[in-house]
Amino acid sequence: MLPDGRGGPHAFVTDTDEPELSEGDRHHLANVLRLRTGDALTVSDGQGIWRPCTFGAVLEPCGDPHHVPRAAREVAVGFALIKGGRPEVVVQKLTELGVDRIVLLNAERSIVRWDPDKERNQMVRLGRVAREASMQSRRVRLPVLEGLESVATLASVPGVAMAEPGGVPLDAACSMLLVGPEGGWTSHELGSRQGVGLGPTILRSETAAIAAGVLLTALREKMA
Repeated sequence: MLPDGRGGPHAFVTDTDEPELSEGDRHHLANVLRLRTGDALTVSDGQGIWRPCTFGAVLEPCGDPHHVPRAAREVAVGFALIKGGRPEVVVQKLTELGVDRIVLLNAERSIVRWDPDKERNQMVRLGRVAREASMQSRRVRLPVLEGLESVATLASVPGVAMAEPGGVPLDAACSMLLVGPEGGWTSHELGSRQGVGLGPTILRSETAAIAAGVLLTALREKMA
């Protein structure tokens, strides 16, 4: 059983037995969502445990904790760096969809390049985006967010496929889809692999990454 929103807003805490809100979350709940003492909310440790509470100076648990096991089939999306604020949109939407693992890729045709300092700062920022999206979507497990990986490292792993226009339909053998930059994969990256199609049209990179998340999570639900 997952929180369905009828139990109020959702937040993350370190310990669901003695829940304490971060200063930022408390400010958001009290001043943006206008929670008052005694109002209902749910809290989670981000690792699968959640419970109902009531809001106040001290959060008061008002129900038993629930443990949600990991999905039997975890799904992942890797996407190449894209310009502007679009990585945040992709991470937000993949989190809302329920993707378990999100990986940023260094592709050969990526226009955007991050040096180590920028990567570190951006990953902190994207981690906040994933956490906020998890609160909004009532997730009880935070997604795993991984910094820059090479395409070659991931593409050779069993269960990983590369999205490519005109590719074959997604099937149960695939649990992770890689999405390339606007210029697509190079022949070196794609090699002899058969790509997986995301639909009949050509998608922007950020749209393709979100579409990959939709297809993977829908297939997981179908197989459950």
